[in-house]
Amino acid sequence: MSKNGIPEMTGIMVCGHGSRNQNAAREFATVAEGLKARYPDVPVEYGYLEFCNPVISEGLDRLRAKGVTRVLAVPGMLFAAGHAKNDIPSVLNTYQAQNPGTVINYGRELGIDLKMIRAAGARIQEALDTANREQGEVALHDTLLMVVGRGSSDPDANSNVSKVMRMLWEGFGFGWGETCYSGVTFPLVGPGLSHAAKLGYKRIIVFPYFLFTGVLVKRIYSESDAVAANHPEIQFIKASYLSDHPLVLDTFQDRVQEIVEGQALMNCQMCKYREQVLGFEAEVGLPQESHHHHVEGIGGGLENCPCNGDCDASCRDEDFCKAHGLPWTPVHSHASPAPLEPVHDHSHGHGHPHDHSHDHAHGHSHDHDHGHGHSHDHDHSHGHAHDHHHHPYPHADHPHGPRSMEKKKS
Repeated sequence: MSKNGIPEMTGIMVCGHGSRNQNAAREFATVAEGLKARYPDVPVEYGYLEFCNPVISEGLDRLRAKGVTRVLAVPGMLFAAGHAKNDIPSVLNTYQAQNPGTVINYGRELGIDLKMIRAAGARIQEALDTANREQGEVALHDTLLMVVGRGSSDPDANSNVSKVMRMLWEGFGFGWGETCYSGVTFPLVGPGLSHAAKLGYKRIIVFPYFLFTGVLVKRIYSESDAVAANHPEIQFIKASYLSDHPLVLDTFQDRVQEIVEGQALMNCQMCKYREQVLGFEAEVGLPQESHHHHVEGIGGGLENCPCNGDCDASCRDEDFCKAHGLPWTPVHSHASPAPLEPVHDHSHGHGHPHDHSHDHAHGHSHDHDHGHGHSHDHDHSHGHAHDHHHHPYPHADHPHGPRSMEKKKS
């Protein structure tokens, strides 16, 4: 038994999304290193869903090679949307089914947490201090806070960004607060900042509520610069993302301890896959499956790309590639020619007891028995083949989204 109460032959797995930006991958790895320092006598590994190595299964292999038979898997996600609810569990379920004797207990996302709010507040305060020192002080009542979330097709995750914004707005006492997103939902960064610029504030703080750098953070800052160029009368201040702030690492540690103590409680009451969420009723009972297996471990940018690892996805732009003599590698599609059949007989710990029996019009039934380290027995008899497309977003034609931001043409 470790000093943190973790039994022998137990390891920790930090599951990330992955990025084409090598700096983002390095920053994510620092979280795993930070947890290793906090659990010196417990094996800790990490892995990614896509674009980066090691992939999650490789991290799990390394834990097994160290004699680990029970894995405490923590999603490196701010909120529970498709990656935390579908993609990562599907990878873990498949791995466990293929490796008898290995038990994987799955924790919850970082979520709405006062430690995360304090970490965000620290990043905003750093930006304010720098701006006041370099450009002169502006009263908080004359300042607008714009919190930028990743954006998701899950309305619960999107609403959490709004709650983070409200707590920061009220905590600091800014004159106004707004929320926008980098993609998938609305409003996007450009329309959001253009709207905010009309409200008459002297300063706008742009804060990406992201864990790490990457393609999207770079584009958020680029969008901010573009809107700022049209409004020279307003100070646009770019705050840093969360990164490996000590309070972020504290929250990761809390999520590990929740699994150990059987308290990893996800917010199932607001889950669009379990309950009828307004506008998303068609997604109740959809199967749990990954949409990322076809891009696992494909790596980041091109070796000879001018980005030098700080990728902004230029290598996905055909004109850029032609100008630099690079092969064009377009953005991946979520359709897969050879889908991996998801395995649904697994054990992982959300720690909430439910007995569910669902019968759905598209032809599958779920029988769930949940406890800590709970097991799901799903009987899927589908009348259709899965090509692993994402379920269509119901507001895809919204004028202020939901496509992801495009790289600014130079």
